[in-house]
Amino acid sequence: MVDVGAKGSSHRIAVAEGRIRMQPETLTMIQQGSHRKGDVLGIARVAGIMAAKRTSDLIPLCHPLALTHVSIELTPDADHSDVHCISRVETCGQTGVEMEALCATQVALLTIYDMCKAVDRGMQIDQVRLMEKEGGRSGHWKRKAGQ
Repeated sequence: MVDVGAKGSSHRIAVAEGRIRMQPETLTMIQQGSHRKGDVLGIARVAGIMAAKRTSDLIPLCHPLALTHVSIELTPDADHSDVHCISRVETCGQTGVEMEALCATQVALLTIYDMCKAVDRGMQIDQVRLMEKEGGRSGHWKRKAGQ
């Protein structure tokens, strides 16, 4: 594990995104709330928040962090037959929250897959990536359009 003890604390933010593509009928079921397992997007949102909080339990050598904010935005997109996920994670600490944002995104999307796999096994999770990070020595970084 990298020693971050000598580093100063700063406000740190990371934003990650991803998508899960599915059959149009599956998306309609999610949007109408007619899935027999319940509120797919609500449960996926909670799973993403829990994942951000437990990232250090899943990723070897990842520092456990006291998170100050986690938000998961899940937006159905009928034109592309997918759900777009944006995770934003914040802390005030000595190391960044990129892994927490990426983990939150993946687990939120995996939860959608798990809840809907009985009706659509062909769902595909893709485009999971860090979009932006702020704080620390390296400062602010933002993915360029089309990157």
